[in-house]
Amino acid sequence: MPQLSALDAQFLQFETDTNIANIAGLAIVDGDINRADLQALLERRLAYVPALRRRLVPVPFGLDHPYWAQQDDLDLDYHVREIGLPPPGDERQLAEQVSRLHARRLDRGRPLWEIYLIHGLSGGRMGLYTKIHHAAVDGVGGADVLAALLDVGPEPAEPPPGEPEHDEPPPGAAGMLARGLVRLAGNPAHAVRFAAQAVPVLDEIPLLSRLPGAAAVSGLARRLGGRGRAPGLPTLPAPRTPFSGPVSRHRRFAFASLPLEEIKEVRKAFGVTVNDVVMTVCAGALRAWLAAHGGVPRRPLVAGVPFSLRDAGVDEPGNQVTLMTAPLAVHVADPVARLHHVRHAMHRIKDRFAVAPARWLREFSESMPAALMGLASRSAFGLIGQSAPPINVIVSNVPGPQFPLYVCGARLLSLYPVSVISDVSGGVNITAFSYHGSLHVGVLTDREMVPDAWELAGYLHDSLSELRAAQASLPH
Repeated sequence: MPQLSALDAQFLQFETDTNIANIAGLAIVDGDINRADLQALLERRLAYVPALRRRLVPVPFGLDHPYWAQQDDLDLDYHVREIGLPPPGDERQLAEQVSRLHARRLDRGRPLWEIYLIHGLSGGRMGLYTKIHHAAVDGVGGADVLAALLDVGPEPAEPPPGEPEHDEPPPGAAGMLARGLVRLAGNPAHAVRFAAQAVPVLDEIPLLSRLPGAAAVSGLARRLGGRGRAPGLPTLPAPRTPFSGPVSRHRRFAFASLPLEEIKEVRKAFGVTVNDVVMTVCAGALRAWLAAHGGVPRRPLVAGVPFSLRDAGVDEPGNQVTLMTAPLAVHVADPVARLHHVRHAMHRIKDRFAVAPARWLREFSESMPAALMGLASRSAFGLIGQSAPPINVIVSNVPGPQFPLYVCGARLLSLYPVSVISDVSGGVNITAFSYHGSLHVGVLTDREMVPDAWELAGYLHDSLSELRAAQASLPH
């Protein structure tokens, strides 16, 4: 009897015509996949991928979070679609199609996913765009869903042995209402618990961390609570940028591939992590874009960095993710100094997360009555987006397999993430995924704020080249 968690439901509730909660991947494959073959593959494997065979069942009067109901008679003609690119079928045309598809909301009366075969890409290739609602999976869960449809060789593998698990059906309307009333009665206790738990982590929570004395209060509360000292976090007022504020309903998407070996060489030369290099490459690209569009701010941008809670021993379905904020040193001109600035910031955040994984986002969601969550979420997004967005940009780096994968016998050449932008997080999202020797980066922007996402994507190459040049100048 799966029910959406409060955090899962948040991704439904904040959604509007402009704040769209789709997460997706654009795969480029070698060859052309037949739609019927892909549908046949899905027929064999969907029973083993719960997130793709569940549809929403709302609770009467919105009294509680929706339930998931298993749907075995999927209409694959609806979920699996195909379109073609006009000649010459280049990558910009492909990205333009993805921009349009990603901005469309999913039908909540059906399982929340769609796949598009995009034919006509030059060089005998094809695009495969897969999107799913963030309420169903987080970034790691989405990668797992996609992995369930891929193979490690050209021949599709047989389904796993044994019968797939079946969901227990959700309760009837009366049962839903009864459960909702119980949850409603418990919300004041959740709110009190969140308030008590929030005090030691005030310096983690956007907006609240900027209150005078928040860091001191957090530190004192942790010591009084017997938690000991934890690495402090910087107070991060987000500077205004051309991509701050409410987003429109239109998106722009672009992508870039960077050699993973070059990133690893920079990592080794400067004694940092791969993630430090990736964050610095993103910082350099954003600095170059800002310099060309109004000027670089005098202080760091504030990046929202998603962290998975699954590594903390949580293996439940749905969203197991939190968001930490980190300074992104776009204000530092020297690429090496920028790298060390990023390394120091990420080191503090990781040390803090290791001591006490940040669960404030999930706990805050649980503290809100389900019946009020939709209005509260949309109102908060609008107000914060108009007044003082706490985040400038989302930057994420997801490690992937370093061996070739196949879908319906066609080799997967690259896989670019396509993620979320919102009024609160700003009009730019840069998400990287490493696969088979390359770092594949998806850049999603708001069309009104950053009309040419390809310009920003191009600066990623320049930023890595800066670091490579600095590496070459080191004494041997």
